[in-house]
Amino acid sequence: MITVTRERFALAQTFTISRGSKTHADVLTVRVVRDGVTGWGECVPYPRYGDTQDSVTAQIAALPEGISRAGVQTALNPGSARNAVDCALWDWEAKRAGRPVWQLAGLPAPKPVRIAYTLSLDTPEAMQAEAAKQAFRPILKIKLGTPDDMPRLEAVRRGAPKSVLIIDANEGWTPEVYTDLAPHLLRLGVALVEQPLPQGADDMLADIARPLPVAADESAHDAASLAALQGKYDVVNLKLDKTGGLTEALAARAEAARLGLRLMVGCIVGSSLAMAPAVLVAQGAAYCDLDAPLLLREDRATPLIYDADGVHPATASLWGS
Repeated sequence: MITVTRERFALAQTFTISRGSKTHADVLTVRVVRDGVTGWGECVPYPRYGDTQDSVTAQIAALPEGISRAGVQTALNPGSARNAVDCALWDWEAKRAGRPVWQLAGLPAPKPVRIAYTLSLDTPEAMQAEAAKQAFRPILKIKLGTPDDMPRLEAVRRGAPKSVLIIDANEGWTPEVYTDLAPHLLRLGVALVEQPLPQGADDMLADIARPLPVAADESAHDAASLAALQGKYDVVNLKLDKTGGLTEALAARAEAARLGLRLMVGCIVGSSLAMAPAVLVAQGAAYCDLDAPLLLREDRATPLIYDADGVHPATASLWGS
């Protein structure tokens, strides 16, 4: 039996990107119950990719009873519906076998992964204040993506003079804006810029020098999408709600390595349950952006552990063993 439950987790404060703001993480929790064993997973339906809670619930409800994890890969397209079911089946398989997911997948034992902490888009004054509060963190990711971003970036750098900075424009810049900003990003010590241009309007990235590495987010989906990014991007940001689960994310990670693309593992704002399988993908990644639980006011009963070492692998009481 596969069931879907809608759940809502309050954020500690309003979270804003160039496409809008949210005060809660609205997620779908999927449970697979078979042979007295329950596996669970989570997804965050995201309108940018054509998903809603209703559409994702309907996709999952249409799956045949007893479908295997292999069957899910062909029954559902890459996206959040397949993600939640795939991860729930991994959890179910691990519990039934009495072995952790990393062993079943043939992976090395996971370790804590250093993360980037995300600063919401806001006024320069508010972003500087938040950067100062978070300046102890080694990596800060800054949400930008408007024509008036330089004062924000300058303010964050003043607030956190020693942190490594990653910029995420969420497709919000034009080629002209990005060309104008790029030298200033380098001057301010930005290490990476993520998806500066809209998907489908990013060909100019292949025609310019890229002294500042550029990561594909909205342009990177599953393994099959990555070859087209060569020459335009240096890094790919894999999110399980885009790949359609852990199974495809591991395949995409291998494909990125084959193509010479560095890896970033990110997330859409959800609970620790959504991050747990992504921690396995993030092992050895150049960048890890799995900080969503740190943005929540409330989380799962047994959340992931975050400390000076980063995000730790999930315990058995959460997911995966």
